[in-house]
Parts: sequence; structure tokens; C-alpha cells
Amino acid sequence: MKATIWHNPKCGTSRKTLAILENLSKVDVTIVEYLKDPPSAEKLAQLYTDAGITPQQGLRMRGTDAGERGLPDADDATVLAAMAAEPILIERPLVETEKGVRLCRPQDRVLEII
Repeated sequence: MKATIWHNPKCGTSRKTLAILENLSKVDVTIVEYLKDPPSAEKLAQLYTDAGITPQQGLRMRGTDAGERGLPDADDATVLAAMAAEPILIERPLVETEKGVRLCRPQDRVLEII
């Protein structure tokens, strides 16, 4: 099975999720360091749709100015554009497999799509 993780190596939850994936022999992992290689607004929209969450639910609040900018109450297009322009606003880690997408907070949520 193939899995793609949108990863931040400085994030403990992201590192733990990646460790789960790497320890499963049946999983071929592609790592995307989204702060260096951010997904487009269109890709983010697809990921959130497939995860069954809104862009606002995928918004990183801690350590960002998302609240001050009114992003939690903004429309989807505004939130997605902000995330694509400033990927620090993306909550992590996101994992995509053929079985779906999960925002893996906590990291064990990844097991739902493996």
C-alpha cells in the first residue's frame, strides 16, 4: 500500500505518525515536507473532502495568527488560499492512502486508513 504524509519533522505528532507508517512493512511511504513543498489550494480541498472535514477543521491555530486573521470563520476558498500561501497554517500531519485521508491527531488515526 502507498501512503503520502504531509509532514513537519519538527512536530512530535507528525514524527510519531511517520514512525507508525515506516514500521509497517506493507506501506510504501512518500514524505512531503509541506513547509518546503506546500500543496495547492486544490490539493488541500481534495484532501479535506476525502478526510470528511472542512478546511477550517484543518487549520492550525496554535502558533499561528489564524485566529487574529479571522480564518476560523472565513469561507473555504479564503482558508485554502491562506494555507497554500502560508503552509504553517496547515494542521499536520495529513496522511493519504487508497483507503482515504486522515488528519492524524492523535497519530493513531493513521491506522484507520491502513
